[in-house]
Amino acid sequence: MSELFDAVDALVASRAPLPPAEERKRLRVAHGLTLDDVVGALKVRRATVSAWESTKKPTEPRGPEREAYARLLKQLAELYPAPVPATFTGAPAPAEARPLSTGETSENTQPLVAAAPAAPRPASTTRSTSTSRRPGARKAASAGTSAGGTDPRFENGPLAVVDVEDEGKVLAYCTGGLVLDVPAKSIPALVDWTLKEAKLGQPKLSGPGKDADPLLVLTEAALERYGLPVTLTEEEKHAGRLPEGHKVIKQLARAEWKLTKRGFGPWARIYRPATGSERACVQLCIPSWNALDTRHWGKAGQLPPAELARVLGVYASRVMTPRGSTAVTGLELMTALHPPTRASEPDATGKRHSEHNPGSLGKDAIDPMNWPPCEVPDGHPVLKDLPRFHVRGPAEKLFEEAYDWARPMTDAECTLRHLVGIDVNMAFAAGANGLTVGLGEATHVKAPAFDPKLPGSWLVDLSHVDLSRVKVGKEWVELDGSLLPSPFTPKGERPTGPAWYATPTVAYAAELGYEVRPLEAWVRYENGRYLDGWYNRLRDAYLATMADLGVDADLAPADFLTAMDGYKERDPELAIVVSAIKATVKGGLGKLRERPRGEGWRPGEPWRALSRPTWRPDIRAAVISRTRINLHRKIVKHAAFTGQYPVAILSDCVVYASNGPSPLDFLPYRDGKPLPGGFKLGINPGLVKHEGTQDVLWGEEVRERFNAPELNLARYIKDGTVTDVDNGE
Repeated sequence: MSELFDAVDALVASRAPLPPAEERKRLRVAHGLTLDDVVGALKVRRATVSAWESTKKPTEPRGPEREAYARLLKQLAELYPAPVPATFTGAPAPAEARPLSTGETSENTQPLVAAAPAAPRPASTTRSTSTSRRPGARKAASAGTSAGGTDPRFENGPLAVVDVEDEGKVLAYCTGGLVLDVPAKSIPALVDWTLKEAKLGQPKLSGPGKDADPLLVLTEAALERYGLPVTLTEEEKHAGRLPEGHKVIKQLARAEWKLTKRGFGPWARIYRPATGSERACVQLCIPSWNALDTRHWGKAGQLPPAELARVLGVYASRVMTPRGSTAVTGLELMTALHPPTRASEPDATGKRHSEHNPGSLGKDAIDPMNWPPCEVPDGHPVLKDLPRFHVRGPAEKLFEEAYDWARPMTDAECTLRHLVGIDVNMAFAAGANGLTVGLGEATHVKAPAFDPKLPGSWLVDLSHVDLSRVKVGKEWVELDGSLLPSPFTPKGERPTGPAWYATPTVAYAAELGYEVRPLEAWVRYENGRYLDGWYNRLRDAYLATMADLGVDADLAPADFLTAMDGYKERDPELAIVVSAIKATVKGGLGKLRERPRGEGWRPGEPWRALSRPTWRPDIRAAVISRTRINLHRKIVKHAAFTGQYPVAILSDCVVYASNGPSPLDFLPYRDGKPLPGGFKLGINPGLVKHEGTQDVLWGEEVRERFNAPELNLARYIKDGTVTDVDNGE
């Protein structure tokens, strides 16, 4: 009988109508599923699931995949019903209220995208409880900015911006337009209120992980209210914190609250030691103390409270609740997705114990003295016996960095009219995608056979690789090697002898058709794709926010260029989120090789960052290596097919001479399809966008003015402004 019931269920599912494409995506995102999660469950291609969710031309699943997909959507719809605009006393409900799917609009409603419009400051009203919601607070975005969620512990969102009204009333602006009354009269009382009443926080991102602590952002008015300085003195800025004798720090000590080692600074953490699994910790963010670096957060720190809550709320829902700078948050995201420990299976007495979480970087840092000398930066303890002022060369030091290369233009290029820059989207994130990295300590091997699947550092001579004749796919092609940068050095210079390289660099030399014979290597037999989840989350955050700004992932090339033109002006607040997401990628990878930060450090002594399991310069080197190689591979494909060579490269920006001002004037599209393996216009990580266009005469004039024939024009291609030129003298 059960088989008959199963057959009936399958028959019904095979004919049942599926929700619209945008609703399918809403349900997936609401449950925290990535496209890859659905792909793995349904055993289909990623492009198939993406097509099912496409708002342009959605496709319909067929056969057994439809049955399974319908079952998935049905269960998710039960967990996450479509949001219904709430009604409040004093705010009349619409005549025919009904659920609106993501992106749906009417004459009187805004699109329910992830960025809900910021709330105006509420009028002063009498409230009977300590929390209140302004009218329309529940009409928040479906993709993570609404105040509230599936976890009742954090129903008011991940964070709040604390401000003071003209009447002296303290308010907490949450995500989705929610506003709470704050009864606390001091910082210790504010921490207590946050943990006991505010219902702020964010659920953990992985099974063995920890929930995110609530974040409070203090405006200048709030700082004055709670006895804190609006700005730090020069001495306090240098120290990065308030002095230990400050009255607020004494208040916290009397209330038995503690501060982390970084003290009461722009990103203070106030806590009590955990009892069991219960955490008691609140994070503070103080914009006027430069907590929100303008290089990454733009003018976020100057926004009104509701708008600032919106910006940080979108970032928190799509990346994670900020834990500090974007660099710190990028590193913390790695740990949140791959916690170092997990609970073991119950033992004979039924108790669970902490054990290593497979696939993570472990609980304990690598012993500083066990690091390969070639992988560590100057001043590391493992190098303490080197002679003073010794400069390590390529045969002693792994030097995998991004490109900074340029060359003089040829006579033929000077006859063209324009210099066009293209920029790789989220280049370093794309370099991390699918990359196998070491998870543990390295093993030293003499004269090893090169294994492209084994992460590590290899001492090998690649000076014999001739770019004038290389393999592209299975065929050998002839190129003008003098117009190409070497893929093996950041400055594009051809190696002159043995040097240390990360695995992706050596693998590319073999891919170009040349034999590689390492002299020695430090390899990591314990390895895995540690960064995949990190990449997926940041990619999804970037694509979702760009889609909110009108730049979709499935646009045709010309439509994409049009959509990118002025996209930041469509919603400057969301543009801030995009900038912060990008900075999270680069900063997080940079933190993997954090250098000493004052604290009386001297060369040869250990510094604080070395005690972290996530201090991994080898992983940083591997990502940068792969990113640079990915770019060079596209350049070679483009040169082999078109005969065009780059004039300048800076990190992920490449400049070509062209007769027209648009990338479409030199990228070889045919019937809307790009060159396979070459540059492709689009918003996905690894694809390219238009960085900027200048006249060829501008480039020649700038180089002549500064007497720098190889000035890197990629540095100035965006707006043509040239400052602080270093011509190598």
